[in-house]
Amino acid sequence: MARAETDTGLPETGGGSGSLWALALRRLIRNKIALACMTVIGVMYLAGTLTIFTSPTPYGYNDQDLRKESVKQGPSLSHPFGTDRLGRDLLTRVIYGLRTTVIITVAGMLTGGLFLGVGLGLIAGYFGRWMDAVIMRVGEVFLAFPGLLLVMLIAATVKPRVKDWAQGWSGGLERLTGIDIIQLGVVDYVVIFGALSAFSWVGMARLVRGQVLYVKGSQYIEAAMAMGASNRRILLSHVLPNIISPVIVVVSMGMGATAGSEIVLSWLGIGIQPPTPSLGVMIFQNGNISVLRSDPHLILFPVLTVTALIFAFNLLGDALNDAFNPRTR
Repeated sequence: MARAETDTGLPETGGGSGSLWALALRRLIRNKIALACMTVIGVMYLAGTLTIFTSPTPYGYNDQDLRKESVKQGPSLSHPFGTDRLGRDLLTRVIYGLRTTVIITVAGMLTGGLFLGVGLGLIAGYFGRWMDAVIMRVGEVFLAFPGLLLVMLIAATVKPRVKDWAQGWSGGLERLTGIDIIQLGVVDYVVIFGALSAFSWVGMARLVRGQVLYVKGSQYIEAAMAMGASNRRILLSHVLPNIISPVIVVVSMGMGATAGSEIVLSWLGIGIQPPTPSLGVMIFQNGNISVLRSDPHLILFPVLTVTALIFAFNLLGDALNDAFNPRTR
């Protein structure tokens, strides 16, 4: 395992790789901006995960009250974010919209950024030769096209086929469990995070490959090879722990980018579809100057929520880079 280095470039004594993590954690905790960002992200993700307990009207994100006095009501004690044009509680819909963002960002980053990106990057950097050539050439083909445009194309063309396939057996599942996967938006979730995962792995794979090529020639890797350690053990026990720092930084920034992409797709009308709440759909439905003049709460609260989430992810990425970068100490 590689040892952390001091400002002089010499290895720290007595700490091993644990000293790097402990020092990075201490620097992160002392960073008030990082703590604020982690608090904002934690509160939003916890609210989105525990929607049943955190929303004012559990299970009622689509409950409508069409009475004149309940439609487009401004913020009040009973409705902190007001109500929309169908009399639905806007805070509840924002929280359930955060649930959509949580599902898309976590699933997309786990499959595309971590599973595919880190896995293919490790293989390309460590084994090299034809594996490296094939993986990197495929990645370059993906990068040759506008990513968001291809995601839109995949989402628009694949979703109808996936929905038709899901409708074929969702009836039996609904009779058995009482769960309607179409109504819950499961098809939309799968298509969107699948499309995002298909293109989000390339940047992570190139980063990991470069880090692996850097540490591959280190003496501790050569020593592990000389002792007969298997490739799997070398990759998981020696290579991966020593390249994880930049991966954490990229994951933090990538979560914000994934959340933004999901919102843009929903805003364009090819992402999450009503009645499943989505922040992008809320912005799309109320994105005109007349709404901003007459009922500004309909668009301000979804926009402020999106802005706070993406801004917090970007600031946290900068803070993590400062914490893990030895040159900033």
